[in-house]
Amino acid sequence: MALLVDRVVAPYYQTNCWIVAPGAGKECVVIDPGIDIPTLTPQIQEKIKKHNLKLGAVFITHGHLDHTFSLISAIEDFVSVDCYVHELDRDLLAQPERAMGPQSQELVKQLKSQVNPDLSFAEPNRTWSLQDMQEIQLGEMRFRFLHAPGHTPGSTLAQVNDEVLISGDVLFRGSIGRTDLPRGSISDMERSLREKIATLPGELRVLPGHGDETSIGSEMKSNPFLQAAIEGRLA
Repeated sequence: MALLVDRVVAPYYQTNCWIVAPGAGKECVVIDPGIDIPTLTPQIQEKIKKHNLKLGAVFITHGHLDHTFSLISAIEDFVSVDCYVHELDRDLLAQPERAMGPQSQELVKQLKSQVNPDLSFAEPNRTWSLQDMQEIQLGEMRFRFLHAPGHTPGSTLAQVNDEVLISGDVLFRGSIGRTDLPRGSISDMERSLREKIATLPGELRVLPGHGDETSIGSEMKSNPFLQAAIEGRLA
């Protein structure tokens, strides 16, 4: 049976917050709750209610603020929820400024001055560090996590039931994530694309951090950045 896949697109940076479940009425995993004012949680709750789901866990693909902003609210609004993030980006949950570019820094200043002067960030109580090739059963779904640094040191892919790939900001439709922000690395990105993305089955659906979904097969044929990485021309 095909996975149930839905999303909320955050109004800031148009970040995809994916909601994945084995089917309606089942336990779901929420991926990357992004930025809305005061939080993206009401939209997430609406999707969960629509499909009669139960929140089982939250997966953070990487520590950039546009993927983690609503995390604390999402965790606090639901009981007994685990949060998973790679160990190399875990510090960014509480200190996102360590990997912020000028645009995000300015946004946080605006939010503090116009919306919430006490705006701060913290790691949820039930946070677990991920490692490369780790497999976890979340509800009725099997998550296989692949460490894919470059956009950030802890950027992580998740292959779910051999059906979909949650790619975060590693791979987009026709493009890839930027590497010019603090902690980014173009050489790491090239290696991740060549060794982690290009080796995956072509039929995998790709759910990216921004933009519309695609597939590994489609990107192998048409994504110039992925092709350059495979040929060693990206870095």
